[in-house]
Amino acid sequence: MSRISGAWKFFINQIKDMGVADILDILIVSVLIYYVYLFIRERRAGKLATGLIVLLLVQVISSLFGFPVLGYFMSNVLQIGLIAAVIIFQPELRSILESVGGDSIKGLKSIGEDKDAIQRARFIDAVCEAANEMSMSKTGALMVIERSTKLGDIISTGTVINADSSSMLLRNIFFNKSPLHDGAVVIRDMRIYAAGCLLPLATKNNITKELGTRHRAAIGVSEASDAIVIVVSEETGTISVARRGRLIREYDSVRLKSELERLISENKPQSKKKNIKRLFDLKNEKDTKRKNNSTK
Repeated sequence: MSRISGAWKFFINQIKDMGVADILDILIVSVLIYYVYLFIRERRAGKLATGLIVLLLVQVISSLFGFPVLGYFMSNVLQIGLIAAVIIFQPELRSILESVGGDSIKGLKSIGEDKDAIQRARFIDAVCEAANEMSMSKTGALMVIERSTKLGDIISTGTVINADSSSMLLRNIFFNKSPLHDGAVVIRDMRIYAAGCLLPLATKNNITKELGTRHRAAIGVSEASDAIVIVVSEETGTISVARRGRLIREYDSVRLKSELERLISENKPQSKKKNIKRLFDLKNEKDTKRKNNSTK
């Protein structure tokens, strides 16, 4: 008990003597430990790290209660364990160093640039690739890209997936043996949010009879919202895009990619840098007008 009491008093004294630099030091170390935890929790190293933490706790307990044999044994185990940990965690350590030396430096270079550009390009590539593959195999598909109008009522009729957009996942969903292939996929924030969703049919009476239920549903949801709807015909493999109640057909992958880039960029929020520049431009315009009025 005297050891525990002494350790507690030492801890309290350390807290009293803490300054701003000490607090910053603790915060930085805490952030580093947190990111290391995030990195290893989904890897094999997670269980090994847990084992090392248990050994450290045993070492602390042996020191507090004065167990000489256990303390001697644990100190030798930890000395060997540190060397073993470097060997065991070699792939993870290499991956961490590559991440720090690669993505972080690239991130510094891209300060002020559009952070969503890469994600948006990957998303468009995945959708276009999936549409092209399903067009070639004549696999029916119906993909709804949500924009400012929320489609929660439509999402509630399907199954929530909330997965990263990928060509393979889209093709698997619309595979004719899949239980979700008959419904529509709703894409929210460039993620495949729900599948097997039911869409309202078009209310127009002037739609050609050549179009089936899938195309009528695409027109219907585009009438009720500002969503972009991509349809792949099961009979002909034709790729179509429905928007604002109008259906445009005969898209290929190149034209579809160009169209999606244009439409998705319409709702792209302006960066802070552009907004600041716009404010300065407006200020300069006002100053110019004042000078002209004073001259007159």
